[in-house]
Amino acid sequence: MLTLGVDLASADERTATALLAWAGDRAVVRDLRLGVSDEELIAAIRGADKAGLDCPLGWPSLFADFVAAQRAGEWQAVPADAAWRRGLAYRVTDLFVREEAGLNPLSVSADRIAYVAFRGANLLAALGGPIDRSGAGLVVEVYPAATLRRWGLTHRGYKLPGRDSLVDELLAAAPWLDLGPHEALCRRSHDAFDAVIAALATRAAALGHTQPPTPEQREAARVEGWIALPTCELADLPTGR
Repeated sequence: MLTLGVDLASADERTATALLAWAGDRAVVRDLRLGVSDEELIAAIRGADKAGLDCPLGWPSLFADFVAAQRAGEWQAVPADAAWRRGLAYRVTDLFVREEAGLNPLSVSADRIAYVAFRGANLLAALGGPIDRSGAGLVVEVYPAATLRRWGLTHRGYKLPGRDSLVDELLAAAPWLDLGPHEALCRRSHDAFDAVIAALATRAAALGHTQPPTPEQREAARVEGWIALPTCELADLPTGR
């Protein structure tokens, strides 16, 4: 099995991809690169069995409906409550991650992560065919910080300069992971490191070891996207237990 992790940014130079090959009881980083173009991303996604994008795959439905109504001149009374504003800013999956993992995903409708989502939407369109944004198909949405937290690894402040010790922490927890000649880049760039974590989370999703949406959340997941939170241990990934 080949899993691809994509740490997507709005510009090529901060975009990283990690391709992991899974065989027996080991995983090998077959390719790790930084500064990836759209054309390279599309080819890499198509070449993997499953690809995980660290990028919102959709927008909150309430936000989309609100903007469409505003454009049509259908002015709506704005409820004076925080819950309604949260519904504009955050997707169902964002609120779920906040509850389950104790982390706050950036708002795709009210933060700069929207620039990344614009690029992600363009990539999904270029891939062609129906894309299941709930993660059931080729592409799944991942969140490296929440994945690190689920596996008991450092998940706050690890993007600060000089924090390459997290690579040691990862390799100690996953001695079956072979970074090979890509270890230096993984230590030097937190974008490259995030791409590796994204590829690991993608493996969990491919094995069915991530938290699925409930029946009540399923439609929102299909339209807005759904972040795959691993339910397995890191040690379970090579064997697929």
